[in-house]
Amino acid sequence: MAHPKSKISKQRKRKRRTHYKATEPQISTCKKTGEKHQMHRTYQDLEGNTYYRGKMLIKIDEDED
Repeated sequence: MAHPKSKISKQRKRKRRTHYKATEPQISTCKKTGEKHQMHRTYQDLEGNTYYRGKMLIKIDEDED
């Protein structure tokens, strides 16, 4: 019966057995601002306001400059 000369680590074994491939990220367009962004991520408009799922999370004040 054949025996391996050295132990193969779990990580090395799992790397060899995997069949997952990198895919392109899904791009979505906001209905409110028209900005293109990755799904399930926050994004900013041209003024710097931060949005998530069409709702404004962080508004940038113009007075701070």
